Amino acid sequence: MRWCRSAAMLRYMHVITGRFKGMPLATPRAETRPTTDRTKEALFSRLESHGLLQDARVLDLFGGTGALGIEALSRGAHELVVVESSAQAAQLIAQTLTALRRYAGWQEGMGARVVHAKAERYAAKAKPGEPFDLVLIDPPYAFASADCERLLRDLTARGLVARFGTIVLERSTRTAPPAAPEGWVMIDRRDYGETAVYTFRSQEYEQIVREQSEE
Repeated sequence: MRWCRSAAMLRYMHVITGRFKGMPLATPRAETRPTTDRTKEALFSRLESHGLLQDARVLDLFGGTGALGIEALSRGAHELVVVESSAQAAQLIAQTLTALRRYAGWQEGMGARVVHAKAERYAAKAKPGEPFDLVLIDPPYAFASADCERLLRDLTARGLVARFGTIVLERSTRTAPPAAPEGWVMIDRRDYGETAVYTFRSQEYEQIVREQSEE
């Protein structure tokens, strides 16, 4: 993904709601496929309704502008790591995160940083630390399904996702649904125009949720 710094080549998205509501997020006019506000609002309203954002540690892969991760921070998440392979894009995200700290909604103890790396390499090589409660994955539509499945396997097998964590993956509706990694299940699929949004949880987590719903 190539980025142009000319203001004439940029368009601006905004954080939809929360403590950073209205914050502008710059994105190239023709070279990115940002998640639409309709899809973003539907996704995050659902995550909020299930209590998955509050104080969460969030990983945003294929960050682009960092819009998904920053929306999560705005709606209650406490820590964010954005992974982006383009050096120029990563620099722009870093500038956005610096600006974020000047907002009144920024709280002591919050954290946000960008990692300049390919998402696949990060999933396969990053040193496991405190696992993420929520992983947001928005690869280019051209990203192969087999590569998506390998990415999911690396994230879960290497302990980058918390035991009761959630993975959200965006894909084209024209591609086959990705297989869940071992020990995980796909619990939901929602289509928004050309975008399919898949949600994954561990089998252990899903079993607990089912048992609680039956009580």
